[in-house]
Amino acid sequence: MRLKLQDLTRQFGKKTAVDAVSVDIPSGQMVGVIGRSGAGKSTLLRMINRLADPTAGSIHFGDVEVSGLRGSALRHWRRDCAMIFQQFNLVPRLDVMTNVLLGRLDHRSTLSSLLNLFTREERLMAIAALERLGIEQTALQAAGTLSGGQQQRVAIARALMQRPKMLLADEPIASLDPLNAKIVMDSLRDINRNEGITVLTNLHTLDTARSYCERIIGMSQGRVVFDGTPDELTSDAIHSIYGVEHASQFDETMTSTAISTSGATEMSADPHPAGNLSLAPA
Repeated sequence: MRLKLQDLTRQFGKKTAVDAVSVDIPSGQMVGVIGRSGAGKSTLLRMINRLADPTAGSIHFGDVEVSGLRGSALRHWRRDCAMIFQQFNLVPRLDVMTNVLLGRLDHRSTLSSLLNLFTREERLMAIAALERLGIEQTALQAAGTLSGGQQQRVAIARALMQRPKMLLADEPIASLDPLNAKIVMDSLRDINRNEGITVLTNLHTLDTARSYCERIIGMSQGRVVFDGTPDELTSDAIHSIYGVEHASQFDETMTSTAISTSGATEMSADPHPAGNLSLAPA
């Protein structure tokens, strides 16, 4: 199913954070949204997930008008449109397994959720999701004891438990070192390719967007100023997105997520990088 945004706008008082954005994203694409801080990237994703309501415009996913959903229909949309945050949003004192199982809450009755009555099938799903991300050995650890890279992978495993049709990732690697950033982005690309799930992710770094995304949307001052493939991200496009006169003025390496051979060993603080990313059937 296609995601279609039509003239999507969000205002905060007199400030327009997202300004008449119209994009059409086919099912199964991996799309990177880039731009300066304050360009409207996070607000755009929050509107798609309906954590923020549009001031104007519409959001459609297939035949469903997402921008008009209320009540249980809205809760079902948030289940189908899983979101991963920069700050992980885990419960630090709970163990990893329980944090992952929380992704099933919208599939369960209120009573069973309150009593923590997760089924054997759901627990097997959780273990399979952790194995997929290469962190099954952390299942019984408190989430707050994990490294940042491990916590982000727990958040991805929790999102997978929702069995989503779309995955939104809001700056998922902004607080991670290059090695863990690569592990997380590899995981998102694997989910996109092997599950056919549409992935829409906000990114600060051009090299990451070029390496992982088949389509790049550039935003500036709330508007879409570029929409194309990595090869089409020319000097003129960089100027329109970041406001620099020449590409040479914009040093991509300053915030690059690329890993040098010499640096990989030093940064390997996470002793359990993701391995085989194929998901065992639940």
